[in-house]
Amino acid sequence: MTPSFSVTAERLRDGRGQRSGEPPERVAVVLFNLGGPDGPEAIKRFRINLFSDPAILRVPIFVRFWLARLIAASAQKKAERGYALIGGRSPLLEQTQRQAAALESEIPGAKCFIAMRYWHPFAGDTARRIRQFAPDRILLLPLYPQFSTTTTGSSLHDWHEAAARIGLIAPTTTLCCWFEDADFAAAIAALIVPVLKRAREEIPKDTGLRLLFSAHGLPESIVRAGDPYQEQIARSTAAVVAALARTTGTTEDHQICFQSRATPQKWLEPSTEQALERAATDNVAVIVIPIAFVSEHIETLVELDIEYREIAHRLRLPGYYRVPTPNDDPIFTEALGAIARRALARGVGLCSNEGHRACSERHHGCPWSRYPEPAAP
Repeated sequence: MTPSFSVTAERLRDGRGQRSGEPPERVAVVLFNLGGPDGPEAIKRFRINLFSDPAILRVPIFVRFWLARLIAASAQKKAERGYALIGGRSPLLEQTQRQAAALESEIPGAKCFIAMRYWHPFAGDTARRIRQFAPDRILLLPLYPQFSTTTTGSSLHDWHEAAARIGLIAPTTTLCCWFEDADFAAAIAALIVPVLKRAREEIPKDTGLRLLFSAHGLPESIVRAGDPYQEQIARSTAAVVAALARTTGTTEDHQICFQSRATPQKWLEPSTEQALERAATDNVAVIVIPIAFVSEHIETLVELDIEYREIAHRLRLPGYYRVPTPNDDPIFTEALGAIARRALARGVGLCSNEGHRACSERHHGCPWSRYPEPAAP
C-alpha cells in the first residue's frame, strides 16, 4: 500500500524544525534526483532505465519495453561521446552528496539520504538505510525546483513503492515543489550577478545582452495532459528576474527556452538552439541560466558548455556566457535549508514552498489533484 498523504494535527512550533526546549527529532531527509552512470559500462543500462519509466514513455508496457531500448540505442554513441568529455561518468552523485552534507547543518537532527531515479543509489536501497536509521519523521525533498510528473512525480511514485515493500512507516512531509520560493530565486540571482558583470565588461558597449533561462524540455503532449512544469518554469523565471532587478536596479531582457529533446515527439519550444538563432538575428550576446537544474551534469557540462557554445560561435553571437548551477553554493544551501525547515514546520502531508497548492488547478498532473488535503496549518 502506498503511504498516505493524510494530515495530522501535529505541528512543529518553530522555523528551525523542532519544539522549543526539546531535543531535535531524528529527521530523515530524502533528496530525490535523476542519477547518472558511474562509468562507461553503465551508460546503456542507465539510458534504458530512463526510457523504460512509464512517466517518460507513455505507451503500453509491451511497446515501452522495445521502444525504450530502441531510443536508448539510437543515441548511444552520442551519449558515450558526451560522457567521455566529462570523464566517462556523471558527476551528479558526488555533487548531490556534497549538497546533502551541507544541508544537514541547516536542519537540526537531520540526516540526508539520496534516492536516485535511474541509477544508484536507488530508492529501495535508500529506504532500507532509512529504516535502519529509525527516524521520527521523514521529509521528501526533490532536487527539482519545479514539479513535473516525469521527475518529482516519478520519483515519489518510485519512493512510495520502495517504502511500502519494506514496511518503512514514519510521519512524512512531502514537498512537491519550491519553484517560486523567494530564497531560491535570490540564490539564483546571486549566481547571475558576477556573470552579468563580466559579460558587460567584455562585450562592446553598444551590444545588447539577453538572459536565456534554459530548462529541460518536455513533449507538448505531457503538458497538455496536465503537467504543471511549463507554468512553474515561467514563474521561476519571473521570480529570478525580479530578484535580479532588486539587486542590480535594472530589468534584463530575457527569454525561456528548452533543451535536451530526446524523443521524436513535438517538444516545448523555443528550443535553446532556436533561442540562440533568434539572439544571432537580434545581434545580442547571451547568458544561459540552467533554471531547472541545481547540479552540474551532462546536460549542463556538455550541452550548455560545449554543444550550444559551438552553435553560438557558428552563429557569430557577440558573446556566450553560462551561469553555474547552485551545487553546494552557501547561499543556495541556506535557501534549501530554509525551504526544508518551513516544510517540516507545516507538519505531516503534502506541501509546496507556499504551503498550499502553488500551481493552477487546471494542471491535474499536480499531486494536489490526487491528495488535496493541505499540511497542518
